[in-house]
Amino acid sequence: MTSTYLPADIFVRFCRLSGVEVAFVCATDDFGTPILIAAEQENKTPEQFVAHWNQRDLQDFTDLAIIFDIFDKTSSEENIQLTQHFFTQLYDKGYIYEREVFQPYCSNCRKFLPDRYVKGTCPFCGADDQYSDSCEKCGKVFQPGEIKNPFCAICGSKPESKGSKHFFFRLSTFAEPVRNWLQTNDNLQPEVKNYVLNWIKEGIQDWDITRDIKWGVPIPKDEAKGKVLYLWFDNHLCYISSTLKLLEQKGIDGKAFWNNSTIFHFIGKDIVYHHYLFLPAMRIGVGEYKLPEFIPTRGHLLLQGEKFSKSRGWYVGLREFLNIFPADYLRYYLAATTPYSQSDVSFDWKEFQRRINNELVANIGNFVHRTLTFLWSRFGGKAPEPNQFDDLDLEFEGRIKDLAEQVGRELSRVEPDKALKKILEFSNYCNQYFQKRQPWADDKNASNCLYLCVNAVRSLAILLEPYLPNSAEALWQMLRAEGSVHKQSWKSISLLQIDSNHEIKKPQILFRKIEDSEIEKQLEKLKPQLKAE
Repeated sequence: MTSTYLPADIFVRFCRLSGVEVAFVCATDDFGTPILIAAEQENKTPEQFVAHWNQRDLQDFTDLAIIFDIFDKTSSEENIQLTQHFFTQLYDKGYIYEREVFQPYCSNCRKFLPDRYVKGTCPFCGADDQYSDSCEKCGKVFQPGEIKNPFCAICGSKPESKGSKHFFFRLSTFAEPVRNWLQTNDNLQPEVKNYVLNWIKEGIQDWDITRDIKWGVPIPKDEAKGKVLYLWFDNHLCYISSTLKLLEQKGIDGKAFWNNSTIFHFIGKDIVYHHYLFLPAMRIGVGEYKLPEFIPTRGHLLLQGEKFSKSRGWYVGLREFLNIFPADYLRYYLAATTPYSQSDVSFDWKEFQRRINNELVANIGNFVHRTLTFLWSRFGGKAPEPNQFDDLDLEFEGRIKDLAEQVGRELSRVEPDKALKKILEFSNYCNQYFQKRQPWADDKNASNCLYLCVNAVRSLAILLEPYLPNSAEALWQMLRAEGSVHKQSWKSISLLQIDSNHEIKKPQILFRKIEDSEIEKQLEKLKPQLKAE
């Protein structure tokens, strides 16, 4: 969620508030050996397994207020058809050829062992206990048979080598076209781009796209019966197939929409190789669908500085978290701490508490509550008629007028952490203005102060909508503002649209403080693991 779904949702919400038409699509990755292994372990068919998790994932996203226009599956009929179309087009153009390879075969399990069925030592960096298709440590992707010291991931025995006919995609043919795309696309992150350019310089090999399993997209060739396409051949195509499916339901020409739109693919750094090499090469080869202009790439989420691990007990479940804290708290913390880079982000319980209490509660929440409660008690819940503004008032009004452009600039660059910092700076300024104005001192100060402050609260509600959609809507309703905060104009952030005599609802506390005892309870759950280490 940290690297992909939340930054994408924040960006989409900003775009819609800005009047941009957006198709926000996502899908579960259904194929591949990890799914097959997990289904076998649960004594389910792969179809049953992926159907269950598709709905579970959708529920999790919904509870986090991450709302897609379509949440599809890579195993959908539409994606299977598009994948087979891509295969046929590339094959007919001579970009796919057949070759015999020697596959690991476990005589004990009596099956070929593709990808996640084999573990061993990375042939590039020497990291142990890596799967046979890629290395988590150095990020390299490799072909079947390249891994060193292989063993069966199921039973642990050493596999033998057995011949099998496979199809290969001529990835090497596309080295120059992909290099040119990388070098001419200024929207891609420089550090990621240079990373991939070095891979190309070292030489990229043709890509084995066949797997000797039954779960996957069937290869549309008679001689390939019982074989399927490697999951990375089909899963990124689901961006396209799900978009076409969505737009077809709306009576829109999906292909034309795709090719005349700006395309964003939000990814984590662990799949850079696939999205910066496989994806562009395949799309260039077929030539029917444009490449993405932007591929925002971010790092992994850690827990207290270490990798999440269910098996080690170093883990916080999403459902467990949402049973204790609001979804908006998680959205806020991750948005505030996740930079637009490949740097990993660590979820730290005490830092989480500090940010929520100091920033969301004591800064934003404090200003909102002071403004609305004072308006309720001093003016009967109605915005006052302002007097002529003095220099301090005019400065505050100027700050509001600059907001939409200043914060929007950072969000348009897909940098929600920087945009959120500007929102916090504005809220902090609002608190300072309120304190300087001392609305409790005299009526003139109170009138101008509360008129401007209630308008600033309205602006904050829209500013926070991409980050805290539930809280922003609750605030919007407290203001008795028209319609929903989700349907407002971003530009209206910089306008004073709450008129005098506008009546608000009785204020409620928007954000609650996180107590030390709550955090200690969560840290206590990790202590057995700390002692074990």
